[in-house]
Amino acid sequence: MITIALFGAGGKMGTRASTRLHGDSEYRVLHVEPSAAGQTRLRERGIAAVPQSEALADAEVAILAVPDLLIGKIAAEVVPCLKPGAMVITLDPAAPFGGVLPRRDDITYFVTHPAHPPVYNDETDPEARRDFFGSGKAKQAIVCALMQGPEADYARGESIAIKMFGPILRSHRITVDQMVLLEPALAETVAATCLTVVREALDETIRRGVPEAAARDFLMGHINIDLAILFNELDWQFSAGCQKAIADAKKAIFQPDWKKVFEPEAVRESVAQITGVKKD
Repeated sequence: MITIALFGAGGKMGTRASTRLHGDSEYRVLHVEPSAAGQTRLRERGIAAVPQSEALADAEVAILAVPDLLIGKIAAEVVPCLKPGAMVITLDPAAPFGGVLPRRDDITYFVTHPAHPPVYNDETDPEARRDFFGSGKAKQAIVCALMQGPEADYARGESIAIKMFGPILRSHRITVDQMVLLEPALAETVAATCLTVVREALDETIRRGVPEAAARDFLMGHINIDLAILFNELDWQFSAGCQKAIADAKKAIFQPDWKKVFEPEAVRESVAQITGVKKD
């Protein structure tokens, strides 16, 4: 049985991890939660928080399920107290990439993040179909990176990640540098921004007089077919008129050099904003 110290156990990510790991025969989970609200949430589930010192004394694995802005502070308290050979798991690449984790060569750093259930899937259960976030009902992919540590520790970290985020569709092994291209660059800087503009466009359409229900139905249907065409779910092409509209509109909506958001300096700047750590 592996002893896991789960930091931030009463928060959003901590609750997700605890729900999947607590009571599992392979793991003994020590829940660390300093906030009164978080401790109350744990008690409501029949779980008692333990002091940080007690968790660190026994931990073979420490999971930092805390906000990016706090990881540097908490890691500075946790990492020096871990046993040699222990593993630290973070649930987002920003802090590891940003250099806020303490240097210690005799422990393992493992980074993982869920992809969330995909738009196109084979879920048939109604609750799984509505599990957009990935809360244990719908299958989702995950990405994992062994930042440092012996190669054998990849399987140990991946097995914990699979248990936390399951059911799993696929598990992808990548590097931390590749993971920050996925998030924040791809998923947040580009995709979330573009979709925010799409939502603003819907609101503008409604403001200009189109009934809300009609506008939403029309947009949701077209998003569905557009995604199917663009991501090869359907052997089809945009019409000639649509292709011209896209070419013309990209000039008006996007800067010609928008792909610079993937350049290392831009990614580092984004990570610095997320972690609250100023660049050198």
